[in-house]
This record gives sequence, C-alpha cells and structure tokens, in this order.
Amino acid sequence: MSQKALNRLIVKLTKENLWIYIVKLLMERPMYGYEIAKEIKERFSISITNVGVYVVLYKMERDGLVETFMSDGSKMYRLRPETIELWLKARDFISSILKEVFNCGVDCGSGKT
Repeated sequence: MSQKALNRLIVKLTKENLWIYIVKLLMERPMYGYEIAKEIKERFSISITNVGVYVVLYKMERDGLVETFMSDGSKMYRLRPETIELWLKARDFISSILKEVFNCGVDCGSGKT
C-alpha cells in the first residue's frame, strides 16, 4: 500500500501552510525569525529549514500579515491586528472539514453550530 497520498496531505497541512503555525506562535509574543523556526520544529514537529521559515515570513510581510521591527539590532516579527481574524477563519475552515469529512465534532470556539 502506498503512503504517497498521506505524505502529500501531511506536507500540504504543514509546510505548505506554515503561516497558520507562525500566526499561532506570534499570537503569544513577537519573535525573531530563528526563534520562530526553532519553535515550529519543537512544538509542532514540522521538519523545515530556517530558510523555508524565512521565505514564508517574507511572503507574510509582503501580504501584510506580519510587520517587522528592530530589537537589539535584530529583526523581529509581530502580527498585524487583522491577521488574527484571517487565522480564525482558517481555523473555522479546518474545523468544518474535520466535522464534514471525518465526522469529528471539533469545536474550536468559532461559535458556529
């Protein structure tokens, strides 16, 4: 039996949508890029290079999801206020997939029934 389909799903839900993990971390506090990469590896067990994380951070900055500022001579990242609303919509979408496709009654606090 081939695991290719499952492996593709895992990549799509992790590396290819890394922004949802980055937002989760930045909801806690502003962070340095290296710190974000380290936390993603440790907390979410996602195998990603530091460069891969910086590419996503660059795209997030370009798209207006994060902003940067300097602290002790290093670039730090923080969320823009509207980013949390977008993250909540992503959470609700994933929750609806779990409910509709996998029959899992997951309530992530969206307020929807």
